[in-house]
Amino acid sequence: MGDMSAGPDPPEFPDRAAGLPDREPPALEKVIGRQVHEYRTAAGLSVAETAARVGISKAMLSKIENARTSCSLTTLGRLATGLGIPVTALFRGVDPEREAVFVPAGRGARIARRGSLAGHGYESLGALRGSHQRMDAILVTLTEPSEVFPLFQHPGTELIYMLEGEMVYGHEEAAYPLRPGDALQLDGEGTHGPMRLVRLPIRFLSVTAYGDPAVR
Repeated sequence: MGDMSAGPDPPEFPDRAAGLPDREPPALEKVIGRQVHEYRTAAGLSVAETAARVGISKAMLSKIENARTSCSLTTLGRLATGLGIPVTALFRGVDPEREAVFVPAGRGARIARRGSLAGHGYESLGALRGSHQRMDAILVTLTEPSEVFPLFQHPGTELIYMLEGEMVYGHEEAAYPLRPGDALQLDGEGTHGPMRLVRLPIRFLSVTAYGDPAVR
């Protein structure tokens, strides 16, 4: 069998119209070119070796890696087969970057909540932005005794997870004794809040999830 890289290339979309100035390569072409180059070099293959495997010319492979042409579906399939990867691997990085928020211990933003009292601390554990902001995570610390507590109502479902201390937490007409390791999940629309602080200091994680950011 002869060197397939010397054969004619499969038809591709033209990389630019004749006589028109150079343009910035589209994002998709850049991603595919970068992925082909990275998988080829990771496999220790030269341009010539890869082109022979795929069945295209070295010039065409070079154009693909440099985002100077748009691959047909046939060529994408042959590239994936030649590199031993799934076709989807060539598109990794096309989607926008997914956001993550890291909050080091003790570095969360201090926030004030309705009815905040002395010795009641609320520390935000970070939140995503825009349409991805579908939950609030707060570390609550109670260090001072109190006989009166604020009651809360809000959209969404709230999870309370006890970390330290002991308290009685109310939701509507029910009362729940909470100790470290206990969890309470509740409908945020119902009135809720601490009823009695049994053993201080108290720390618990409050996570409220929203089905739709628009409902907050």
